[in-house]
Parts: sequence; structure tokens; C-alpha cells
Amino acid sequence: MAEIYFDNGATTRVFPEVKEIMSEVMEIEYGNPSSMHLKGFHAEQYVNKSKEIIAKSLKVDPKDIYFTSGGTEANNMALIGAALAGRRTRRHIITTRIEHASIYNPLGFLEDEGFEVTYLPVDEKGIVLLDALKEALRPDTLMVSIMCVNNEIGSIMPIEEIGKIVKAYDPEILFHTDCIQAYGKLKLFPKKWKVDMLSVSGHKIHGPKGIGFIYIRNGVKIKPIIWGGNQQKGMRSGTENVPGIAGLGKAAEIIYTNHKEKMDTIRGVKEHFIERVVNEVENVKNNSGEAPHICSISFPGVRSEVLLHSLEDRGIYVSAGSACSSNKPEVSGTLRGIGLERDYYESTLRFSFSLYNTVEEADQCVEALKELVPVLRKYKRR
Repeated sequence: MAEIYFDNGATTRVFPEVKEIMSEVMEIEYGNPSSMHLKGFHAEQYVNKSKEIIAKSLKVDPKDIYFTSGGTEANNMALIGAALAGRRTRRHIITTRIEHASIYNPLGFLEDEGFEVTYLPVDEKGIVLLDALKEALRPDTLMVSIMCVNNEIGSIMPIEEIGKIVKAYDPEILFHTDCIQAYGKLKLFPKKWKVDMLSVSGHKIHGPKGIGFIYIRNGVKIKPIIWGGNQQKGMRSGTENVPGIAGLGKAAEIIYTNHKEKMDTIRGVKEHFIERVVNEVENVKNNSGEAPHICSISFPGVRSEVLLHSLEDRGIYVSAGSACSSNKPEVSGTLRGIGLERDYYESTLRFSFSLYNTVEEADQCVEALKELVPVLRKYKRR
């Protein structure tokens, strides 16, 4: 039975070139980039090369790129670091009701520390209400943090418009965007969009796990949340993960080469899948946003976990939501936020696609759903 992996929003298989460059670094150029000898210099070159590749993809200065252990650390660094730096004069933060746990939980910590957080509503498509943002801005607002692409339904936020609204009200307010599901899928322009901080994770773009980066605009004040040997200008201490950094740089280089063609391929699989499911499986609801790789479908009458494992029995891997939260019983804030009724948000699956997926795989998944959903509905728990 061939495996069909439709959970690329959770993680992706690394590109072969990523594996090769990481092996090269681990086996040959394994020096510490802080060492003053030639071995350290060669390791540092991999770090600098990846910075240049990433900076070019964002049209920013390589000096404004800082490597982290992943997207969660990058988000924590942005939120907590900026809050600690600005807390003497400002203690109000704005976000939305459909952010990732790596935004919500640091904000919960900051609320315990005396910060006030405003959670903005979204419409039925998962797009933040801009009038609510305008009303929420205050003289003591320190920061606005709004994700670029939602990780569960794939809605794309109007980041450029949000940046204009924030900076028109007060240029001193920091604007952070979680781009963990956006980087590699969209063209991102933080300078043009007036973004001060931007978070990315490597394993969402066929790079390795355990590596990510944060863009911090020059001049933004951040307190480090990791202290040590003052690597990365003291912003993020600790010996750099050179194999991971090299792999991340290679993945970024590959994904942004012929980028439109790559995304058109992924979007083609997604749209083909949605069209068939909506037309051939009775009583479903399509919640999917405009991101090229994420598809959210509700199958009322079937619990999402049951359908997920039934597909798994056939070698098809999907998700019941965010991988970081799907092992918890809490109801999805995203699905609640867009106004889904209980029977829908308890029966929603996320299918997320990559360059390794095909239309043929989509067809196999649809055929499986056509068989499974009617049968499972007969056994719905009353």
C-alpha cells in the first residue's frame, strides 16, 4: 500500500539537496562558527550564505536575520523580547482569535506579567476585521501580532493593509507577523508591508526540523530571551546549528527558484481535491482559504479523529488541525472564530499539500472518503 502524505502543514519531507548539504556540514565542515581557525571560518561561511539566501527572498538586509530553533522560539523571541524592551511605557498588545499556540501561550505569559491583550475577531473566511483593529489601537499599544497565513484553514491576512493601519496610527507600534505557514508559499515583502518582525520555521518548506529564523528590522529594540556567549550579536546566544542553518538556506533557495510554477503545481492539486470532494462526497463544507497548500473540509456526522484514523488505515495521512495542538481536547479557536457550528468543527480535517503530492494521490484520497464517510456516519455517537 503506497503512502499518501497530506499533512505538509505539520511538517515536510526534506529536499534531497538539503540532506546532502547537512551531511556535508556534519561530516566535513563541522567546525564551530565562533572558532578563529580555518575550520570555524568555513562553518561561518555556511551561516552567512544562508543569511544571504533568506534575506534575498525577503528583500531585506542579511544583518537583520537571526537563526532560532524554529518558529516557536522565533515567535517567543518577538513577543516576549519586544514586550520586555518596551514595558516601561507600553503594555498593550493586539492579536487575533485564530493565532497559533506559539503566539497564544507567550501572550498568556505576558498577561500574567501585567500586559493587556486584545484579541480581534475574524470573518467567516478567517480574515481579521480591519475596523476592529482600528478601534483597538491605543496610545499605549506596544505591538500588533497577526499571522500571515492561518495554519488550519489557509486564510491569508491582508498584511500590507494591516501594516499601513498600524503605522498610520503610530509609527512606534511594532508589527510582528507569524509567517510560518506563509514563507515559501507566498512572496513576502516585510519592508514594503511595514513589518518589524517576521517568524519562520524550516521544516515547513522541506528544510530540517529544529531550525528557523526571525527577521528583526534594524532599530527594533528586543531583549534577548536566551543568554550566553553573545552569538548572533547577543540577540540569540548559543552555538549556531550550522547543519540546520545550511539546510534551511538550501530549502529556501530551492523553494523560491521558479516559485510561481511550484506554487501553481501545489495549488492545482489542492483545487482538484476540493472540487472532487465538494461534488462527490455528500454534505461537506469547504472552509479553505486562499493559501496554495492548505485545505480544510468539514464532514458533519463523522468525528474528525475517527475519519483521520480510518484514512490512516489506508495509508493516507491528514490532520485534525494544527499538529502542535491536535493532541489536546480543546476546540480549535480558528474553527470557532470563523463561526462553525459544533457538528462542523468536531468533524473537520486539514489536508495540506506539497511538491511531492500528485493529482493521482488526491483522487485516491477522494475515493477513500467516498467509501468511508457514508459508513462512518451510520455509526455516529448519539
